[in-house]
Amino acid sequence: MKEYILTPEEMDFTRRCRELALRKGVQKIRVTANKSTMDLIGTLNGEIDKVTHCMDRSISICVFVDGRYGSFATNRFDEEELDSFLDKAISTTRMLAEDGFRDLPDPSRTAKDAKTGLELELFDDRYDTVTPQERLRMALDASIFGKEDGGDRWTLVSEEAEYSDSVFDTYLIDSQGLECRHIETSFEYGVEITVEDSEGDKYSGYWWDGTPLLKDLSIMECCPKALERAVAQMAPKGHRGGRFNMVIDSEVASKVVSPVLKALNAYSLQQNNSFMMDTLGKKVFPEGLSIIDCCRNKGETGSRYFDSEGVVSVQRPVIQNGEVMMYFVNTYMSGKMAMAPTIEEPIRPKVMPYPQAGLKKDDILKLCGSGIYVTEFNGGNSNSSTGDFSYGIEGFAFKNGKITHPVREMVVTGNFLTLWSHLLACGDDARLCMSKLIPTLAFSDVDFSS
Repeated sequence: MKEYILTPEEMDFTRRCRELALRKGVQKIRVTANKSTMDLIGTLNGEIDKVTHCMDRSISICVFVDGRYGSFATNRFDEEELDSFLDKAISTTRMLAEDGFRDLPDPSRTAKDAKTGLELELFDDRYDTVTPQERLRMALDASIFGKEDGGDRWTLVSEEAEYSDSVFDTYLIDSQGLECRHIETSFEYGVEITVEDSEGDKYSGYWWDGTPLLKDLSIMECCPKALERAVAQMAPKGHRGGRFNMVIDSEVASKVVSPVLKALNAYSLQQNNSFMMDTLGKKVFPEGLSIIDCCRNKGETGSRYFDSEGVVSVQRPVIQNGEVMMYFVNTYMSGKMAMAPTIEEPIRPKVMPYPQAGLKKDDILKLCGSGIYVTEFNGGNSNSSTGDFSYGIEGFAFKNGKITHPVREMVVTGNFLTLWSHLLACGDDARLCMSKLIPTLAFSDVDFSS
């Protein structure tokens, strides 16, 4: 029996929870069972630092009682306690104010093709055979501490790394016939390396990889890449303020994409807390920008057939050639705002290449000529109502398409809509290990201060 995923007995318990709640007077109910297991090996300077094994299991219910709504959770899969748990949940819900907009999604909108949880090919059978000894070996073999020498230029002073593997299982049912499941394994390795130069100054670099399939984990590439990124930051120089081209590394480019996606959420719109108010169907971005929700790509981290309501995911454009194609509207906000429901949030958004496919970071630096290449955002804030932002950044100056020197302690300011109106390029180098497929991005005429 594979105890690390939901067992038939635990799934039966989930269904009994639904049936018992209905007998107790609940008009509608959604029940979600979650189970996860993770093993982690932490290393410090090439030696084992910590070993962790953890398991989590929970059942959550959303109950609709006499026009009222309540959400509750427990980690107790116990028949004797289920009756009491439901009684308390129902009585508590009956004390709440009525809310006529709360409802389950229409059954025609829910997923019908996620019966086993394995349809997206995100579960690796190899997970079942990974031994503690193999985890230790992979974590130790990936280390480069004591194996790299910077001569007179730098010394590797610390290496902190973690290898982990995990499995997640979600089983979701409701009182309208919904039954869907999602199972996913994950194998990850991340490392931060710190070097010290001849002057005693320290610089750190981080790199990681993650994948649903162990065979695709590039674990041996992580430490060299983190070291490379640390060394590259040595000897930073000041840089004058002004308006320059800005190229944003794919590792951190979500900083200028996520606020746009959040602003398209109905919760933000309903609260007048969005700089994307009244933009549906309008061309508010440049022709070159398209964002597609690639939620059903088999074998790719983050793909899902349904959201937390059980609503079926659909691969569709969020923004197409600059036009806003959809808001993210769940069942509740659909009623509250009198808008057609879509899905609660983008599942796996992908920024499409522009102006042509195949562009990588170096190609985009050449295209832009000169400017600031941002590799890290440090602090700062953004205003979700206006779209104004101010972020500290680290990165590199570049000239004639080539990086010249690292820069630090600069601040970039602007407005997201203005920034995107100055889009120069979207690369074709988004990393598959990320939940959002965001590539290297480039913008013109961006305001930097030092």
